[in-house]
Amino acid sequence: MKIFRISELDAPQLLKDYLSYMLTIRGRSQRTVNGYYIDIRFFLRFIRAISENLSFDEKNLNNIKISDMSEDLILNVTLTDAFDFLNFTITENENNANTRSRKVSSIRGFYKYITEKTNKLSANPLENLEAPKKKISLPKYLSLEDSLSLLNNINGNFYERDYAIITFFLNCGMRVSELVDIKLQSFQDENKLRLLGKGNKERIVYLNDACLDAKRKYDIVRKEQLKDKKCDYYFLSRNGTKLTTRRIEQLLANHLKSAGLSDKGISPHKLRHTAATLMYQYGNVDIRVLQEILGHVNLNTTEIYTHVSGEQLEKAIQSSPLSNVRNNKNNGG
Repeated sequence: MKIFRISELDAPQLLKDYLSYMLTIRGRSQRTVNGYYIDIRFFLRFIRAISENLSFDEKNLNNIKISDMSEDLILNVTLTDAFDFLNFTITENENNANTRSRKVSSIRGFYKYITEKTNKLSANPLENLEAPKKKISLPKYLSLEDSLSLLNNINGNFYERDYAIITFFLNCGMRVSELVDIKLQSFQDENKLRLLGKGNKERIVYLNDACLDAKRKYDIVRKEQLKDKKCDYYFLSRNGTKLTTRRIEQLLANHLKSAGLSDKGISPHKLRHTAATLMYQYGNVDIRVLQEILGHVNLNTTEIYTHVSGEQLEKAIQSSPLSNVRNNKNNGG
């Protein structure tokens, strides 16, 4: 992974300090911290533009530099400024509620840091900034039949590797970033796998029989591929190096096409949704156990998988003790 060099960013020192704090002290991943940076940078560019009475839209706002932005301008931000910014993201950027909510979380966290960790503010001006209500939608996932079809239609020169990858996704519910970072030493005992998730948090998942069988078969071809070479990462490219997330997206797309599932909108992350949904629907897995398997910090994140299928709804209705009661009265009408 490319090193995230905070010192090279277009950012005032106060923002650089915050990003360094989140990366090193709070243990956020480089990708997450970069997301904070992009959101906060956009907000500070907006603040600078309105303070200097600049005429701007989304395009030229991106050209505004903030590395020399005065600290006073950052500290004097008001709740009204934040509301104006959110309104701008609606009218100019056409951001949806989820995107605006993420921006609110980023800038609110930045000002919480300034208030609590630097003592440059006596009160957080954005403490009462509420996030827009997110639209709750059911996650996309493959049905059990579609999942079996996908597994049965894997082919190509890297069959054992690709079969193992998709089997791991469908059975363990891991993120694609977690899968590409699996190393030989990540496997523990006979059926344990250590994953490094968001915020560099480790968790253990257990490999079921399907995963262990796929692993045994891939181990054979993996050893033949490497021969005298070495690579700590488990899933290898054709060159014997670490697979990228982009390559996994591509190989999944190819196998979905072979299975006639290209129109389902399925990505590696949707296979994570599939694993969670199938475990919940068919395995009677407790929601808190599912939370541990997926590595969710908040139970609310896991609860999106408690949706039920039409088949379950029909079965529930049919199970009513009144389902066999018939109207036997004839009114002669």
